[in-house]
Amino acid sequence: MEIFDSHTHLNDTPYAGHEAEFVAHAASLGVTEMAIVGSDSQLNAGALRLAATFANLYAIVGWHPESAKAYSPRAEAELMAQLATPKVVALGEIGLDYHWDTSPRDVQRRVFARQLAIARNQHLPVSLHIRDAFADAYEILRHSDLQFGGIMHSFTGGPKWAQKFLDLGLYVSFSGIVSFKNAPAEHASAKVIPPDRLLVETDAPYLTPTPYRGRPNEPGYTRYVVEAVAKLRDAPVEQVAAQTRANAHRIFGLEATRESV
Repeated sequence: MEIFDSHTHLNDTPYAGHEAEFVAHAASLGVTEMAIVGSDSQLNAGALRLAATFANLYAIVGWHPESAKAYSPRAEAELMAQLATPKVVALGEIGLDYHWDTSPRDVQRRVFARQLAIARNQHLPVSLHIRDAFADAYEILRHSDLQFGGIMHSFTGGPKWAQKFLDLGLYVSFSGIVSFKNAPAEHASAKVIPPDRLLVETDAPYLTPTPYRGRPNEPGYTRYVVEAVAKLRDAPVEQVAAQTRANAHRIFGLEATRESV
């Protein structure tokens, strides 16, 4: 069984100096590929470094909505250079976060729309962080050209919102939240996402899945996300692992360079 963690932060502080150990532990659990996601200048650089170091890791770079207030012409110039680096498979994570509101909402919306335009011009999909902001994000997305696709990372909505984003051509990714007992919206959505639009992730070091909830998360725990999704869909674990891996290869443009199922 081979699993693709479509969104993880092995570039974050908890893993510093021990990345190879976490990559090896992930492999022992069947997690053989990962997308390492940035969110600002420093974390973007870390994602690029890890992608260059490990053959089975890829980079996603962009400016998170919480960091949108620091986005500037200089930051954009640096981002453009980072996007040209080998093994960058998407622009992200970008979007809107009305939960923490660490950047003004009008700034978040402006920076989000700007990065969507950059992704289109660079022929890249986007990794989307949308928290407590589905309505505004949907309006921005539906007026954008999403011909290169995108991912609703760590989706937390119900089936109605899932369908609206699916209708825009997006993929839907589930994190450890889908394994929680008190996650009815995520459970309902996980049952109905079309097989060819389904992805799994850890968002490590956050959102540790059952059976390790409450402990530090790591990319290898994508296995337990796969098991939770498989149980909800009444499908074999191996089938969900293979399908989500194939979907990750497709959205990230890896079909021609790595064997897909």
